[in-house]
Amino acid sequence: MYRYTVIAVGKMKNRALADLSDDFSKRLKRSGNFELIELKDGDIESEGQRILEALDKRRGARVYAMAEEGRTCNSPIFAKELFDLQGQQAIFIIGGAYGLSPSVKERAEVLFALSPLTFTHEIARMLLCEQLYRAVSINSGSKYHHE
Repeated sequence: MYRYTVIAVGKMKNRALADLSDDFSKRLKRSGNFELIELKDGDIESEGQRILEALDKRRGARVYAMAEEGRTCNSPIFAKELFDLQGQQAIFIIGGAYGLSPSVKERAEVLFALSPLTFTHEIARMLLCEQLYRAVSINSGSKYHHE
């Protein structure tokens, strides 16, 4: 059983991206334990403080900070990494329009990038939710992922 939490700064203003993100969130909730926490945006330091406060309430989790300088991998490798957590909670943090504060990056065990390209926080949220669902599908043997 997996336990994934996404902490995201800022509201989804683009309705199409919000609908896609919501669809993958619902699929994840149906197949396991998934939580999406949306934090108020602001300046990078106040956002960082809110993120750290949210992390303090969720001790013992493996924390992934989504950052353009982070490491990348393909979907099957990502799925295996999450499978290897053996039920340990994984928290994924998506910063706001200006990224993540250095204090949040320092707190994370993993700096992770969806791509070497830079995405808006809205696109990053949708892509992360899709990749989490894909990982769950790979690990459960579902036909969602084609190799």
